[in-house]
Amino acid sequence: MTDREENRAKKLLEELSLPQKSAWERIDSETKEKVFSFAEGYKAFLSRAKTEREAVRLALDAAVRRGFTSLLDCPSGRVLSAGSRFYLEWRGKVLLLGIVGRTGLDEGVRLIGAHVDAPRLDLKPMPLYEKAGLALFKTHYYGGIKKYQWTALPLALHGVIMLRNGRRVEVVIGEGEDEPIFTISDLLPHLAKEQMKKNMEEALSGDDLNLVVGSMPYPAGDDVKDKVRLAVLNLLNERYGVVEEDLITAELELVPAGPARDLGFDRSLVGGYGQDDRVCAYTALQALLDTDVPHNTALVLLVDKEEIGSTGNTGAHSRFLEYALTELAARSGGTDIIQVGRIMANSQALSADVTAGVDPTYENVFDLYNASRLGYGVVLNKYSGSRGKYDANDASAEFMGRLRDIFNQNRVIWQSGELGKVDAGGGGTIAKFLAYFGLDVADCGPALLSMHAPLEIASKVDIYMAYRAYRAFLAG
Repeated sequence: MTDREENRAKKLLEELSLPQKSAWERIDSETKEKVFSFAEGYKAFLSRAKTEREAVRLALDAAVRRGFTSLLDCPSGRVLSAGSRFYLEWRGKVLLLGIVGRTGLDEGVRLIGAHVDAPRLDLKPMPLYEKAGLALFKTHYYGGIKKYQWTALPLALHGVIMLRNGRRVEVVIGEGEDEPIFTISDLLPHLAKEQMKKNMEEALSGDDLNLVVGSMPYPAGDDVKDKVRLAVLNLLNERYGVVEEDLITAELELVPAGPARDLGFDRSLVGGYGQDDRVCAYTALQALLDTDVPHNTALVLLVDKEEIGSTGNTGAHSRFLEYALTELAARSGGTDIIQVGRIMANSQALSADVTAGVDPTYENVFDLYNASRLGYGVVLNKYSGSRGKYDANDASAEFMGRLRDIFNQNRVIWQSGELGKVDAGGGGTIAKFLAYFGLDVADCGPALLSMHAPLEIASKVDIYMAYRAYRAFLAG
């Protein structure tokens, strides 16, 4: 092959092939500074948003500071003007933020949906008991976890307790340096011979996830039983006014204690709890806050319960979106349900959720030709689901093509991906629930390592490219 022919082949390869370079190699020094700066705000959010309630509250506070007002404060029948910023909060666990576009609602909206719940341990309704001189809480795990990862780990208690008089008490214990933490004990290797013979799923049952919460007996005579348990109840009563019955009606969640941190010598990664899917919630929020007046009305929807099937009245499977669009239509020159159906049919959405990045230690479960990699940009997924695309949304070629063009025109570094080999497993997102209403939907978000673990890993450059992708999509 002559030099001319070789150069022509190289040029042809460059023109026809998809770039396979790290995003870090494709950005300039100015963009790199923006990547690291953006990550600082994200880490601060991730460190404080340990529950769905906290994530919604932080997002709402940020929106109010940027001029967003309650949609319900706008009288029905009044037409919102282009650029109006509004929110609709739902039961403390769902939040819709929006900016009215230059075109009418009949032409559809641009919506980004993310979930703000994450795998964790919840307290059972009657959690407190005493055994072997220790006070313990019984727990029930929420979402898909590897149970063994939650033992011998510093845990913090977050949540809400409703007292008998109707007073609401918010609890956060274990995040401050001077606060106590909690943990689930593990069996020492010297006595774990039989346990070690079991497979990873059987070695620890859900009923073994019992939280150590105290060991000091209440000073009382021998006729009083369970003195350590009594001492814990007394502390809860003195500090919060809680009696045992109040625990039945409480929502108390156990999450890994401590802040999100830079990871790696080069600080190019973020390690922290709950990045599935608060990394998408944060980047979508920031994209909307930085949007001026979009072409179509731009919406960001933060929902609960994705990790357990999007069920309940705060999940994506609820009718909240339909209700919210009805309220919006009533303030945009129309009120009939037909118009809401038309809005949905003409709308486009991104299901902003994470996917699995190739883990070099476990690369045998990935199709390396189609898997995403950390540091190679935000991931655009045509479909999710498992084994034959079951339970998935499968985006159309037309919509995928439009998204590609939007990203390329706005210099978003992106990659394609899927969640593992065809028969290795899989997973779903809220995409199918948005598609149920007739919206064009595709999945888009950063890749993670150690997804659903107490500490997940994301690339800072992917986080920033998710922000860029969402902002470009919303702008229209």
